[in-house]
Amino acid sequence: MEKLIAKSWWKILAVAILIYTIIGGFLFDVPRLIVLNESIRNLHFHVPMWFGMIILLLISVVYAIKTLRSGSLINDLYSIEFANAGILFGVLGIISGMLWANFTWGTYWSGDPKQNASAIGLLIYFAYLILRNSMNDRHMKARISAIYNIFAFACLIPLLFILPRLTESLHPGNGGNPGFNSYDLDSNLRKVFYVAIIGWTLLGVWVATLKIRLRKLELRKNEFI
Repeated sequence: MEKLIAKSWWKILAVAILIYTIIGGFLFDVPRLIVLNESIRNLHFHVPMWFGMIILLLISVVYAIKTLRSGSLINDLYSIEFANAGILFGVLGIISGMLWANFTWGTYWSGDPKQNASAIGLLIYFAYLILRNSMNDRHMKARISAIYNIFAFACLIPLLFILPRLTESLHPGNGGNPGFNSYDLDSNLRKVFYVAIIGWTLLGVWVATLKIRLRKLELRKNEFI
């Protein structure tokens, strides 16, 4: 990861992809689907942010496991900053989803199972941040928050990908509703959507690594490393 942080090519790639995503997302032709209409352009922002969130939180869990195995404060630092970036993307995903829901479902929050599950998942991670801030001993904080981090991710996956499929849901691909690919195979959405996932994820990694570099400077200053 240290070598990755020092490289600049992937940051340039992230900027290029996001510029393409923004231009393509707003200007490229999209299918004229009933109800969704032009709001389907949000697919390039809302959904990739959620993908990015999952990837960032998974990286955080990997470093949480490393923290438990090694007791290293550096691994804990990586874990918390990737979690912070993932939570940020989760909040942006919920906000963009609410805006989309208002245009297509007529209300910002309809109590849809996917919406409720997403909110519960974020609340679990907010509790993770509160737990960390409630402890002063850094080694104890690292161990306990690492355990909680693993627990939080284990809860997030069924909340987002399993439970909404077991009940009625307005979301595509949930509760018996078809996913986008099943009725939109010939659209231009794929030209932007798949690269958008890469772009938003790289942006999240970039944000996390910037925070890591700042936190390392603080730790060195306070002689923790």
